[in-house]
Amino acid sequence: MIVVTPLKRTIFFILFDIILSLSTLFFAYKLRFNFHLDDKYMESFAVVFLVLLGFKILAMWYFRLYSISWRFVSISEVKKIFYAHILAYSLFMAIFYIFHDVFVPFPRSILMIDFFLSILFIGLLRLSKRLIIERGGDSSLTKTLLIGVSPLAQTLIKEPKDYYISAVADDSDMLISSYFSNIRVHKLDDIEMLVQRESIKAVIIAKPFDTMLQQSIYKRLNRLGIYNIRVLSLEKESRKLKKVTVEDLLARHPKDLDLDKIERFISGKSILITGAGGSIGSEIARQCSDMGAKSLTLVDSSEYNLYQIGEQIDGARLRLVSVTDRDRLEDIFDESLADLVIHAAAYKHVPICEENKAMAVWNNIQGTKNVIDISIQKKVAKVVIISTDKAVRPTNVMGATKRVTELYANNVISKSTEIVAVRFGNVLGSSGSVIPKFKQQIEDGKSVTVTHPDITRYFMLIPEACQLVLQTASIAKGGELFILDMGEPIKIAELAKNMIKLYGKEDEIEIEFTGLRAGEKLYEELLLDESEKKTQYSSIFIAKPTKYDIRRLNRDIANLMKAKDKVKALQKIVPEFVRK
Repeated sequence: MIVVTPLKRTIFFILFDIILSLSTLFFAYKLRFNFHLDDKYMESFAVVFLVLLGFKILAMWYFRLYSISWRFVSISEVKKIFYAHILAYSLFMAIFYIFHDVFVPFPRSILMIDFFLSILFIGLLRLSKRLIIERGGDSSLTKTLLIGVSPLAQTLIKEPKDYYISAVADDSDMLISSYFSNIRVHKLDDIEMLVQRESIKAVIIAKPFDTMLQQSIYKRLNRLGIYNIRVLSLEKESRKLKKVTVEDLLARHPKDLDLDKIERFISGKSILITGAGGSIGSEIARQCSDMGAKSLTLVDSSEYNLYQIGEQIDGARLRLVSVTDRDRLEDIFDESLADLVIHAAAYKHVPICEENKAMAVWNNIQGTKNVIDISIQKKVAKVVIISTDKAVRPTNVMGATKRVTELYANNVISKSTEIVAVRFGNVLGSSGSVIPKFKQQIEDGKSVTVTHPDITRYFMLIPEACQLVLQTASIAKGGELFILDMGEPIKIAELAKNMIKLYGKEDEIEIEFTGLRAGEKLYEELLLDESEKKTQYSSIFIAKPTKYDIRRLNRDIANLMKAKDKVKALQKIVPEFVRK
């Protein structure tokens, strides 16, 4: 395969511009004299040609016509060819009048004839590959359906590498039957017809659709045998195409994110984040950094995780300590002078917590208690405790420990410190979650293991969950238990099927059901009852508080720490904790 470099492309076009310019000028002479050309007019032909060619190449260079990809020349470039010719021929006429004797004999009408011939043939050369592509003649490119018309999608017509857009579809009534870069826009109902008529082999989704519609589009494309699906995304203000992922199919994209309010809340604050190397903690740290936090103190017990997030955030204080080490934690609070504390440190894996009950209780409850108590002691303005849907009617130790932390956060005597807990479900792609596990199993060619055919879970993108956590912090007054709207629960078996399809391995990979693990529920809940209260944001609710005398809660926690039977002691604090 020949690799076309910018230099090779420039040489190619200059060479053909020379050939075409020579041909059109000679043909202009012939037309001017009705193909009976007197030899005397050829005496100045070389001078006319060289001067005119020089100006033409300079003008084409000035309008950057030698840096355009051949196959994606558009009407915009044709206009530039016209402007370049006007410039070149105007300069030639100026030179002609100044140095008239050099060009004699030369009828000026030849110049007008050549002007139109040159635009015609040089323009056709530039458009030729585009015309071939649009007629389906370039077999080296993949015929692609563009779904979604957006300003960013315009660049896909002009700058692709391995595909060309041969059909466009959109859900907007305003756009249907209009033309996008000379391609008619069809309705989404026409997808099957377009795929068949145009022999579509790939699809690019160029704007966000709601989750249900995007999943429907994906299923329809799969039924048509199309798995080469890419999404146009905007990351850090740069356009990029990426393969569609399960995260794209499950993403909810909350419509009430108030990024300006979050930024105003974060900007200028000193922030301390525990569990800062984890999936949630690290994303919150990145967002706080991007939103202008005055200082960041990142706390984690994992050296590697702390190193990883430290490499991404310049100037952050990295503190390697467990939240159960109260003395060291106090020193870090004194050092950080935090205005806001976000507590994301916890043992979260259900089976591991079941096997290590004492450590799960110690880390999750005592660690959280340390963070809250020190925050109150140091007069931190606001504390946000990250909780989980597994805290609702828990069936496992991990969920029960998180419910205890919610109770403590909501009932502790907080003095001037505003303390809130935020509860949400699984985040897509977090360490140890099902999605990375399924990916690894599929890539290794192993069966995908699902515990039960009917098991469901809530999911949300990590960045969006963290943005909602920060938005919650901005409206918190203290004592609330906030709940994030996670949308509809997802069936894990369906998730596994979709991931296998994304890899195109339906005939190779099977789903194996292994049975529910100890403490695992078929479905998770976000509410204890239906008495939640709405906030100004539709994605954020407030649960009815559960009153628990703080002196009794402190005694019960102390007894829990000493108890040999951790489950029984947890059930005394969380009576709805029932083992399955």
